[in-house]
Amino acid sequence: MYTMDDVRSTYKKRDAWWTVFLVDPIASRIMLPIANHTNITPNQITVIAFLLGILSAVCFFQGTPVFLIAGALLFHLSFTFDCIDGKLARLKGNGTMFGMWLDYMLDRARVALCSLALMTGQFLKTNEPLFIYLAFLIVFLDMTRYMNALHIFKIRSKMKKEVRKTLRQIYGETQQEQSEEQEESVGERNSRVVDLNQYFKSKFGFYLRVRDWLEKYRVRPHLFSGIEYQMFIFIIGPLVGLIEEMVIISSVLLLIFELAILYKLWLSTLDFKKEMEKLKHSLQNVT
Repeated sequence: MYTMDDVRSTYKKRDAWWTVFLVDPIASRIMLPIANHTNITPNQITVIAFLLGILSAVCFFQGTPVFLIAGALLFHLSFTFDCIDGKLARLKGNGTMFGMWLDYMLDRARVALCSLALMTGQFLKTNEPLFIYLAFLIVFLDMTRYMNALHIFKIRSKMKKEVRKTLRQIYGETQQEQSEEQEESVGERNSRVVDLNQYFKSKFGFYLRVRDWLEKYRVRPHLFSGIEYQMFIFIIGPLVGLIEEMVIISSVLLLIFELAILYKLWLSTLDFKKEMEKLKHSLQNVT
């Protein structure tokens, strides 16, 4: 039998503050009996989350205060189950690559459906064309946010890979001398020696103190990500009756934080260029 401590061990080391404080406490208590008393798979949980998202969209489309509140609560429940699937996969070790794809695609579909339903419902209620434009804005920014995160991850991984490759050449390590697992271990150790965030740290030293403080609570310093963006629009907006205002405010906040990430990435590329020049110079001396 799994315990609550087992469930908590599946939490991410750092996560969005909305997930840490408003989702994980609920998700863990729903997940424990599922893990202990059912054979439900992570993919089935993903589908359940999507179906709850469809119900949320149906409520949003009605446009009345009661249905908006119901839609907001259903959306939060949908997101809670969306968090359970990954935790369940980590707990039981039965996650799949297809499950990762399914989770991503249904997440994007849920956001698109809820956006169109919520904004169309408000358009039919107010006859204000702005809501239609806001629906497309939400879908566009949601897709852009996740595509941007994917490409940033690829760029950072590529830079680290180049650093590891050059360090292996300097220290005389080859793939033939190591197993794949050992090579990755050595590469990670060496890549930490080469800091690709020097420019950023020199300009924003206070960030490290804030980051360290947030990490005590498992909160990542990217305080307004795609998760908070969805929650402000699909939960806070309908609950407080400020849908249009929440879309605009959250869109601005998302763009600000995304630009900050891009700026940090640009500074990292400067560090990468500088460090690679040093490493190549050291390599020439070795050879």
